[in-house]
Amino acid sequence: MSSAAISPDIARRNRRAGIVALGLAIGMLGLGYAAVPLYRIFCEATGFGGTTMKVSEAAADKIAVTNKPITIRFDSNVSSALPWRFKPENTTEKITIGARDMAAFTATNLSSKPVTGTATFNVTPTQAGRYFAKVQCFCFTEQTLEPGETVRMPVIYYVDPAILTDPDTKDIEEITLSYTFYPLDQAKKGS
Repeated sequence: MSSAAISPDIARRNRRAGIVALGLAIGMLGLGYAAVPLYRIFCEATGFGGTTMKVSEAAADKIAVTNKPITIRFDSNVSSALPWRFKPENTTEKITIGARDMAAFTATNLSSKPVTGTATFNVTPTQAGRYFAKVQCFCFTEQTLEPGETVRMPVIYYVDPAILTDPDTKDIEEITLSYTFYPLDQAKKGS
């Protein structure tokens, strides 16, 4: 066989391999970009890693209140890059499982300019995350504080009674809700 007869066949195979490799690279790049939002959706749906559940007012209205108490501990942290003071008004509350409750935090901008922050949150023990439901939370939106401004930030939440029937969570007596505030990335705001 001459090299001229093999060349078109090899060229076609090389072209096909190149197209397949390019398609795989584009697919992997797309999965890389989609991984973060998909992981967040997975965590919110399952409570994985202590991620709390976000529920509507209508869903919260359908929850049955039990007579079992549970202690909720509130933890607050601030990134060293954010000039804020942030703390819960009460560090612990004893609530009834299934009953809606409200906790409040205060944040103060200690700088001389407006600063925007955003909060991340989690629940420990992590297996309780799927049963800790937030109806309303400051953590769902960006918070901008003017120089020296202090704001009160409420969280409306409940602990789902299903926590009492899960073998991994039925003996939990205390849940910690922890927030960490970070400065909002100015590049994301287009500044």
